[in-house]
Amino acid sequence: MRINNILQYTEHHRYYIFRDFSLSSLDYKMLSLIYQPMIGAFAVAFYQQLYHGIAEGTSGYSSIEPQRKLFLGLGLEMNERGRKHLIEQASKLEAVGLLQTSRLGVPDNADVIYEYELSQPMSPAEFFRNMHLTMLLRDKVGKYAVISLRESFGANEPDELAGAQLTKENISVPFYELFKLNMQSVDNELEQALTEVAPSRQAAARSAQATAGIPYGEIILRFPRNSANRRFVERLRNDEEQLSQVNYVAYKYNLAVVDICRLLDEDGIFGENGELNIDELQLRANQFYRQDKKREGERQRTLSRTQVVSNEEPVDSDELTEEYEVQEQHYLQVPNQLLGRCDVQQYNMLMRNEPHTRFLQRFFPGAVPDWIERVFERMDLNYKLAGPVINVLIHYVIGANDAQRVTKTFLDAVASNMLVKQIDTFEKAVIYVREQAQVEQDKERRKEAAASYAGGGYNGSKGGARSGGNSRGTSRKPSIPIVQEGQTASSVSADELEELRKLARKLDGKS
Repeated sequence: MRINNILQYTEHHRYYIFRDFSLSSLDYKMLSLIYQPMIGAFAVAFYQQLYHGIAEGTSGYSSIEPQRKLFLGLGLEMNERGRKHLIEQASKLEAVGLLQTSRLGVPDNADVIYEYELSQPMSPAEFFRNMHLTMLLRDKVGKYAVISLRESFGANEPDELAGAQLTKENISVPFYELFKLNMQSVDNELEQALTEVAPSRQAAARSAQATAGIPYGEIILRFPRNSANRRFVERLRNDEEQLSQVNYVAYKYNLAVVDICRLLDEDGIFGENGELNIDELQLRANQFYRQDKKREGERQRTLSRTQVVSNEEPVDSDELTEEYEVQEQHYLQVPNQLLGRCDVQQYNMLMRNEPHTRFLQRFFPGAVPDWIERVFERMDLNYKLAGPVINVLIHYVIGANDAQRVTKTFLDAVASNMLVKQIDTFEKAVIYVREQAQVEQDKERRKEAAASYAGGGYNGSKGGARSGGNSRGTSRKPSIPIVQEGQTASSVSADELEELRKLARKLDGKS
């Protein structure tokens, strides 16, 4: 908690609490055995007092009360010493990710209100993946105690399974194989009603996009200590949303931890207030991606010339940790290029959740042509089309296997049309593609009908009189007499020729 003046944080200031979770027995065990040795019993007591400020079994906001209640509940004196002690305990909770404190200014009033937003304790697996927290716990209780605590939170598998070499087959039944939803499954009235009765402040949703799995500890260990952006990177520890965005950029462009640290160290990545500029980060990550791809192509050409074969197996990083579901009414058929490689459900899940850079590679046996990659790169970085919308566009243009469509002009025209019609979700893009396919089918039917009718009318009127110009399928041009080749021109007499000459001289004189 950053307080510049002790008078800015007193027992007279008001506060309220917000939490969107409920503590379980595992959470209480984590607080007692893991967090308490790191931050002390008084800080944990402060956390529990804030937690019980909201009734058990509910979530949301507490009432606004003066901070005198916190001082009395913790047995602190209402003086400068007590205020400093409470600020210190709050700072410890903030440092380990259990609390976020904000100061709200009240309009038309010089007073401020403090907001205490509680966070749920980490699970054992998540905690021990964070190296900076694990190392802090080691400094407090020792290495062997950390190992013992880690073992106490997990139950080992049976010995019969531990030593056996078993084959694992996933026989789980997916949702759409067991349940079939009708086409009217989208109930607008129900969605509106649920929105109206929803709380005004929703829980911070965990990132549903794919991630490179780079923890904060790995980033901060490799980040330069004397960097100007160091203080901004340290804020990522308590900002899961920005950390997930960094991980998604790393996953999207195949960046390692060293590359991410190099990007975060550059000027312009963070704003003056420490906010991550995700657009600038994506732009520079794309430049890394293009450079690495160019170097990889040169390396492959060099290896092919020298006939050196690499035995390294590529790492399959196409697995998605969390995915958005695709309803059955929004399924699109698998293109011919991918038949046999995935079913309809898998294909639509990939199209809904994969970044366009990886989804595009599935339609090509080797490298994606540079000009195609640049077109979709412009749609992503300049046009700001959503990732699922770009994937549906890839399905519509490249998946159709029509060489006439795969042009810069057609791709830009479709993208521009999507932007004008505000196609910003996967579902809207699917509806747009279906409508365009229906329009194209209707156009083809009209062309075929017109061609067949014109052909029949020509055959029926061939050899007939041209007087039927009003009938469909026949020419509407007026009948103009044509001079026959065998016709001889009429001869002009000498008198008539002399009259014509006089008329010409007369006209010349007038002019």
